[in-house]
Amino acid sequence: MKHKVVGAVMTIDVVKAHPATPFKQVAHLLARHGISGLPVVDDDDKVLGVVSETDLLAHQARQGTDGPPPRGRAGRRRAAAGRPLTAGELMTAPAVTVHALDSVARAARTMVAHGVQRLPVLDEEERLVGIVTRRDLLGVFLRPDADIRAQVVDEVLVRSLWLSPDTVSVSVADGVVTLTGQVERRSEIPVATALIRRLDGVVDVVSRLTYHLDDSRLRPEEPALHGLADRWLRNH
Repeated sequence: MKHKVVGAVMTIDVVKAHPATPFKQVAHLLARHGISGLPVVDDDDKVLGVVSETDLLAHQARQGTDGPPPRGRAGRRRAAAGRPLTAGELMTAPAVTVHALDSVARAARTMVAHGVQRLPVLDEEERLVGIVTRRDLLGVFLRPDADIRAQVVDEVLVRSLWLSPDTVSVSVADGVVTLTGQVERRSEIPVATALIRRLDGVVDVVSRLTYHLDDSRLRPEEPALHGLADRWLRNH
């Protein structure tokens, strides 16, 4: 089963900064492009960190207060010399990133886990090649229900589980897949639902499947549905 990768939905034209980019220029870039954050890269396009509106606001909040001094030796030297604050001193590092060949699902999990709105996208040499946002990833869930149903029938039921297309009735509404019918073994049901949940655009799976044979109490050495589908689950 092929999942949509980050490289297929990312934005290639990336707004970025360098460590020496001044505070005001960073603020201008964010406002001009209507974005909430941007990556900070070195001369080789390697991502050093990310600077966001939150970083800028935190600095502004410290102005005129007895808040913490600028970060690190560079920040203290900058303050002593009266130099403008730079992206390298403002940024959050290390950056949370994904690779162009990562799946959209993996990128979404990374965003949720780290509470970020966008992720720099890297190539195989760890260089910046794009940016992916929550909106980009959510676009995957706008996939037509008819396309999802066709993939469920063809790739899950027929190719992975070797079931006849008329064995299970599949309906899809707003990304929710409903399965109705009877399969041969009870163990086929969780395998089918697990495979379907991994498809791009699937929001949830409702199983109304029944079974002919309850093989849940078979010992591991006894034959059951531990062939192609189980191996697929272990390897993906």
